[in-house]
Amino acid sequence: MTAPPRFARRNYGRGHGYTLDGAKIPGVTTILGDGLAKPALVNWAANTVAGYALDHWAELGEMKPSERLKILQKAHYADRDAAGKRGTEVHRLGDKLIRGEKVDVPEELAGHVDSYVRFLDDFQVEAFLVEAPVVNYRRNYAGTMDLGAWFPTLGQRLACDVKTARSGVFPDNALQIAGYRFCDQYMTPDGELHDMPEFDGAAVIHVRADGYSLVPVQAGPEEHLFFLYCQQLWRWANEHSKTIVGEEIAPPVRTAP
Repeated sequence: MTAPPRFARRNYGRGHGYTLDGAKIPGVTTILGDGLAKPALVNWAANTVAGYALDHWAELGEMKPSERLKILQKAHYADRDAAGKRGTEVHRLGDKLIRGEKVDVPEELAGHVDSYVRFLDDFQVEAFLVEAPVVNYRRNYAGTMDLGAWFPTLGQRLACDVKTARSGVFPDNALQIAGYRFCDQYMTPDGELHDMPEFDGAAVIHVRADGYSLVPVQAGPEEHLFFLYCQQLWRWANEHSKTIVGEEIAPPVRTAP
């Protein structure tokens, strides 16, 4: 039997990436980011920039128009990056809490972490996958699964994703979890690979400063198929579309009779 390709997750700066036998492969969130249309993000970006302009009106008025333009062009990225950083920190602290470690919680995240602790206690969560890199060899993608856990109060093993955005839970969150759930193997902190366990269902844990919500989502074979459609659109945008437009064809040169 042929051994599967060597899987690795590489961290760099605030990001990370995945490889099979040294070749880069896309992650689940990257696939959904480029392969799934999100019309709501267009309105969010416009509203964020408009809100920033109103909140910083006087400050912007003192700038040159070109400087003002640069600031406004990046305003929605600053809001997105701040939310992403909060989510990453809550994930990291939650990981330690699940493992029974003591943590020093920044004041600005105290509410989120308290909410996450309450969730763990309320549902008596028994985690067996925490921030685990996962890989699908056949479909050539990978990802990092937030949480796989046994919920004794529900009698279920759930594949979960943790969200901290103010906006809450969206349908495409189900596609994200399905991408993780139907991977072939997961990696433990010591680098060992094991076959993915079976799950009874899936849920999003929406963690807020004022509480939490455990929201079930459908993330079965059908949702995984839709995720794979998104992967094909990702391939179109990032691979195939770059090779299909040829050079301009010049008209033939006519010779005099």
